Amino acid sequence: MRFINHPLWLVGFRPFFALACLAGMSLPVAWALIFSGLMPAPAATFTAVQWHAHEMFFGFGWAVLGGFLLTSTKNWVNIRGYHGPALMLLAGTWILERIGMSFGGNWPAPLPAIANNLFLGSIVAMLLWTLIRHRARDSYRDNVFFLVLLPAFLVAKYLMLYGNNFPAGYSMAIGLFRLALLVMLERTLTGFMKAAFQANILRQPKLDMPIKLLGLLLVVEFAVPRPLTAAIAFALAILLGIRFVFWKPQLACKRIDIGIMYVGYLAIVGQLLIEALGHVWQFVWIGSLSVHLFTFGAMGTVIPAMIIRISKGHTGRKVVFDRLDKLALYIMLAALVVRVVVPQIYPAGYLLWIQLSAACWLACFGILGWRYIPILFQARLDGKEH
Repeated sequence: MRFINHPLWLVGFRPFFALACLAGMSLPVAWALIFSGLMPAPAATFTAVQWHAHEMFFGFGWAVLGGFLLTSTKNWVNIRGYHGPALMLLAGTWILERIGMSFGGNWPAPLPAIANNLFLGSIVAMLLWTLIRHRARDSYRDNVFFLVLLPAFLVAKYLMLYGNNFPAGYSMAIGLFRLALLVMLERTLTGFMKAAFQANILRQPKLDMPIKLLGLLLVVEFAVPRPLTAAIAFALAILLGIRFVFWKPQLACKRIDIGIMYVGYLAIVGQLLIEALGHVWQFVWIGSLSVHLFTFGAMGTVIPAMIIRISKGHTGRKVVFDRLDKLALYIMLAALVVRVVVPQIYPAGYLLWIQLSAACWLACFGILGWRYIPILFQARLDGKEH
């Protein structure tokens, strides 16, 4: 009973942000070693590239997204939320999936399939149950987007691993994470800018809703004719750019903790423009530029700031980014430059850029893990339960 009631199991962000830190430290380094030929590929039925893409989106990415949504959904609908044995089950299935993805190739059927799908299937079902059951008191009516997004992740995972259409799978995964980030940034930056600068940023339903609808359409871009996909991506980039101008970036950039989220926003705009142009003209980019502009530029910049802010605020601590917090964010900005910009200038050093960018992830999430995993294991400072 004491273990079940441990602070780690009080609310979803606690175990999953701890797991996200561990994944952020280890998964990019593992890929750099595999890509460099210094470590064998995982003993799985998937290619090394499939493993890498899956683990970054559905391992690291879903540790963060799962922790965020398990915490946010309970607040959106004003309920206690999943805790105790439910969180223990989810964390256990996440760990089982990492084992299955790396070592399940020699397991007897159907164990690999069960191990690799139990976590996502369970957490999606639990989140959907929360949103649907308590829909009447949901404080965000546009959470209907999550009712579509969450089961769509199961489709993306299937295409990535089993559907013999890996490009469609990772394209869909990017589209889903992109839309989730857009919804999250739309909601959180409004409060952050108000609290930090007493500034109101533009929130116009006639602009916000088309942005989300276009983002939803791009989730299935692999099934849409290329010219139409290019038009949708370009239109979304333009709308995001217009809104960015009215979101007072000149203020946001005065503080790294908020400014880095604006960098993530711009990375989404840049990725959309590259995608739009790529559907019309053939450009030669080094190192899957579009994919890594999103994973390093959007996910890699926004997620560390999220982990710091939520880990402090939801454990009763003052949300102030100190020198080590800021160092972690600057390291991820360096990773973005090293992985996305430098290879276009000096492609001959591509292997080195992969290794250095992986080292940046190790350093950033090593700092976050060292600082915040102990906090996630402790009770709130303000005496509240969760």
